[in-house]
Amino acid sequence: MRPVFEWNLGSRVITLGKRTLLMGVVNVTPDSFSDGGLYLDPEKAVEHGLKLLDDGADLLDIGGESTRPGAKASVTEAIELERVIPVIRSIKAKRSSATLSIDTYKAAVARAAVEAGAEIVNDVSAFRWDAKMPKTIAELKCGAILMHMRGRPDEWRNLPPVGDIVTLVKRELGVWTDAAALAGVKRERMMIDPGFGFGKNFEENYPLLRRLEEFHQLRYPIAVGVSRKSFVGRMVARAGVDAPVQERHYGTVAAEVAAILKGAQVIRTHDVRASHDAARVADVAA
Repeated sequence: MRPVFEWNLGSRVITLGKRTLLMGVVNVTPDSFSDGGLYLDPEKAVEHGLKLLDDGADLLDIGGESTRPGAKASVTEAIELERVIPVIRSIKAKRSSATLSIDTYKAAVARAAVEAGAEIVNDVSAFRWDAKMPKTIAELKCGAILMHMRGRPDEWRNLPPVGDIVTLVKRELGVWTDAAALAGVKRERMMIDPGFGFGKNFEENYPLLRRLEEFHQLRYPIAVGVSRKSFVGRMVARAGVDAPVQERHYGTVAAEVAAILKGAQVIRTHDVRASHDAARVADVAA
């Protein structure tokens, strides 16, 4: 049976594990691997976010910088703030009950986003790329997602394979969450994400999926993002060619259902309507 947690976001407490919660993706970027440029305009991003809520999203994850494979950190703090803050404010103005997450590794962006209405900070670096992040999160008293990543996006193609990726990811997430706790971040505010595709080669993603329940040993709720990832595209390749992003829909749903059955409490996804229906069915067996 999937563990149940009370996730403390400061302004509210969310029960996790009784049913799968869906986190809809709103990329306010020109270069995200899946939908770069589609929602760079704030009005389009807000419209998209509201549609994801209508489709069944429980949370929205709003990001202003792409961490796609090969990406180099090139977005300044000012540009990221310019992209995400108007979207957060507008969505909260239109849907005051919406639960919003800011996808950032910059402490200043995290602070501004929470002050604008976000209640969760989703940090792909697990607080490692900005030394100010742990103290900032502790002060903000918001929810936080710490994701595992090997190396930087522009280094991924050259990373050596790992003998046991599950043991490595579990050990490092344990170290990083302990460090966050020592810095003052309450454990009941933290969630972990194994970071599918983030510094893992194709073969390493499937052990993470197959053995996902082992991450419950860390005693944190688990978020999973497999939506449209390249490891899904390769698995559903046709004639030896990886499926393009727009043709990874069914493979994504299959991977999400597998994650739910292995104990994920939150699924981060682009296609909320399909994921919503699949999760309702999978929840009966989770």
